[in-house]
Amino acid sequence: MRPRLLNLAGFGACAALLAYALYAQFHLGLEPCPLCIFQRIGLALLGVMFLAAAVHDPRGRGARATYATLIGVAALLTIGVAARHLYVQSLPPGTLPSCGAPLAVLMKFMPVWQLIRKVLTGSGECGLVNWRFLGLAMPAWVLIWAVALGALGLAANLRRAAAPAR
Repeated sequence: MRPRLLNLAGFGACAALLAYALYAQFHLGLEPCPLCIFQRIGLALLGVMFLAAAVHDPRGRGARATYATLIGVAALLTIGVAARHLYVQSLPPGTLPSCGAPLAVLMKFMPVWQLIRKVLTGSGECGLVNWRFLGLAMPAWVLIWAVALGALGLAANLRRAAAPAR
């Protein structure tokens, strides 16, 4: 398959995952915790990188490697946040700090780097598992999809360009 189609497929998968996250929030009533929001940002960034690679559809090896790197970094960031969320969910009850102010309030009163550090430490609301599919919580599925999409992005953009049709 052509890299453009694979990149479009990656973008479509990211869009579908984000659409389900919004469905879960607004239809199922599952309010996202700060770590969930960061995972959504990671998936959105991953989707933007896939879309940029698909629209540009570079032929040169250097440009394709750049897109592969950007997709890989976005996937690794998403994997890191999802793994942290799974770790927070695995901690025994009572070992996490209590829920703090909502993310919107924190964004008004904290510098960005302090906000990121506070969110990544996790809080009581991030330790709650209120959704499972096939025995896995939502952060586990985000981690699985981020690994798969990162591998897709690397494979699609690092392989040799197809020879032109005659």
